[in-house]
Amino acid sequence: MQRHLLAFLLALVLLIGLPLQPVQAAMDYAKQVLIGADFSNREMQGVTFNLTNLREADLSGSDLRGASLYGAKLQDANLTGTNLRDATLDSAVLDGTNLTDAVLEDAFAFNTRFINVTITGADFTNVPFRGDALKTLCAAADGTNPVTGRDTRDTLGCP
Repeated sequence: MQRHLLAFLLALVLLIGLPLQPVQAAMDYAKQVLIGADFSNREMQGVTFNLTNLREADLSGSDLRGASLYGAKLQDANLTGTNLRDATLDSAVLDGTNLTDAVLEDAFAFNTRFINVTITGADFTNVPFRGDALKTLCAAADGTNPVTGRDTRDTLGCP
């Protein structure tokens, strides 16, 4: 009887097309203190780091597409080679942050604070900035992104 029930349930799952693997929910690290945390080389699409302290954290090489880092503290964090396409960085603090070769295409960073950032090879295509932030970024912009092939200065629209 138990074997028949198991066979019936398996057939039902196959017939209605339900996945046999659980769907992984986006990770939520909102409002946490994660100073010096190692999140390098991870698949973290859609993760939430809203109002999180990520000072000196290592997010290098990670896939953070669609992530929300609203108001995150990213002072001296390493985001080298990080995929931040479609991410929200509004009101985040990037002071001494390394964005070398990062891809921020279509990210939202209008009220983001950029101070002493390294942006060699970063791609900022379609990212809206305040005038003062754009001036700061253009002063530091150089290099070509190895993933997109775009020059950093061009993606910022620097004169």
